Amino acid sequence: MTHNIYLYILAMAGVTYLIRMLPLVLSKKEITNTYIKSFLYYVPYACLAAMTFPAILSSTASIYSALVGFAVAVIAAYKEKSLLTVALLACTAVFITERIMIILH
Repeated sequence: MTHNIYLYILAMAGVTYLIRMLPLVLSKKEITNTYIKSFLYYVPYACLAAMTFPAILSSTASIYSALVGFAVAVIAAYKEKSLLTVALLACTAVFITERIMIILH
């Protein structure tokens, strides 16, 4: 059974490497199309958001505290606060929201 997991990890590493390597090998010149350049610029952010957002909603005791933390994080990020500040503000908002919800119940 354990030999299968190593095979899966090896296959995943190979596919990940191929996805990153193939554009470099196949493209001999610089990409000048503004649409393709903007698409490639935003792909990492979109992937990160797609992986992070479901975890945000399920990582707290209540979806309401998760949404409050998410809203605080979005506002702080929009105001161009540092990553550490955004994370601390979001965690504090979740903590306070969950404490209020405990008191109200």
